[in-house]
Amino acid sequence: MPGRLRARFSRSDQLTERPDYALVGVLRVPQELTSPGIAIARRIGYALVALAAAVLVVYLDRDGYRDAQDNPLSLLDCIYYASVSLSTTGYGDITPITPQARLVNVLLITPLRLFFLIVLVGTTLSALTESSRQAFKIQRWRRRVRNHTVVIGYGTKGRTAVDAMLGDGVAPSDIVVVDTDPVVLESAASQGLVTVQGSATKSDVLRLAGVQHAAAVIVAANRDDTAVLVTLSAREIAPKAKIVAAIRESENTHLLRQSGADSVVISSETAGRLLGIATTTPNVVEMIEDLLTPEAGFAIAERDVEPHEVGGSPRHLKDIVLAVVRDGRMWRIGSPEVDALEADDKLLYIRLVGSPPGAMRG
Repeated sequence: MPGRLRARFSRSDQLTERPDYALVGVLRVPQELTSPGIAIARRIGYALVALAAAVLVVYLDRDGYRDAQDNPLSLLDCIYYASVSLSTTGYGDITPITPQARLVNVLLITPLRLFFLIVLVGTTLSALTESSRQAFKIQRWRRRVRNHTVVIGYGTKGRTAVDAMLGDGVAPSDIVVVDTDPVVLESAASQGLVTVQGSATKSDVLRLAGVQHAAAVIVAANRDDTAVLVTLSAREIAPKAKIVAAIRESENTHLLRQSGADSVVISSETAGRLLGIATTTPNVVEMIEDLLTPEAGFAIAERDVEPHEVGGSPRHLKDIVLAVVRDGRMWRIGSPEVDALEADDKLLYIRLVGSPPGAMRG
C-alpha cells in the first residue's frame, strides 16, 4: 500500500500528467486582445441571440400561454414575455397554463435565462471564468503545437534571442519561453509568447513546453552547469531538434557539445572581442552590431542556391556571400571544397533588411 501511494503521488508531481486545468498558472497561452467596443458588441449580440431563441420557443408553443385577460399570445406578446422572463422581471401578466408549456419553460427558457444573465454580467464574471478559458486554450495549444522554438531562460540573452527571431519574421505563437521568474514571464507574455513557469532542468517542464515536438531549442541559462544539464535533458527528449546553447566560459564548450548542442555561443569571449576591437576600430564593431540587429540596416541571411548558379563559384555572385553550407557543414568563401556550387548547397550572404532575397544583386 505505501508503495502504491508513493507511486501515485510521484505521478501527480509530473506536470505532463496533470489535467489541463491544473496547469493554469504554470503554462500560459496569451489571448487575443480585443477592443472594449468589440467585446461589448459581442456580448450584446449573444444576449440578442438568447432573446430571439426564447421568443421562438414561446411563439411555437404560444397555445400553452394566456395573458391576464385569458387571450392567446401574439408575436408581440411572445417578445414581451421572453424579455421580462429572461431579465427575471416576471410581472405575471402572461403565464404558461398547460403542462407542456411549463415543461418547455423549465427545460428551455430557464437555461436561456441563465445564459442571458451570464452574458449581461460577464464583465464581473470574467475573473471566475478566466481559469476555464485558460484551461481550454492550454488543451488546444498542447494538441496543436509543432515545430516551434523553445527558449530556456528569459534574461538578457533570452530576450535578445527572441527579439532577433521576431525581427526575422517568426510568429510569437511559435516561441515558447521557459523560466522560473514570474515577472520576466509576464514580460514575455505581453509580447504574445507562450510561457511555462518552472525549472528547465526538469524533463517534465521541458515536455510541457513541447520540446519533444520543437524544431529548435535555445538554451540561455545564467550558469554554464545549468546549460549543460538542460541541453542534456533536451537532447534526450528531442533527438532531432536543433539545440543552440550560450555559455560564459570557453572551457565548457566540449561539455555542451557532448551533451548534444549543435551550436555553442561563448557570450563572455564574444563580448570581450568586441570590446577589444572597439578600442582601435570602432566602425568594425558598429558594422557587426548592424549585421546582428534584424530591425534595420544589413543582416546575415541564408538562401538556397538557384538553378542557374549551380556549377559556378560563390565568389562570382552579385550577392556578398560569406560561406556555403553543404551537407550540414559550413565552408568559408575561398575554400576549394566549395569553389563550384551544388544544387543542395545553401548560401550565407549579406542582405538589406526589408528587402527580398537577391535584392542587392543589382
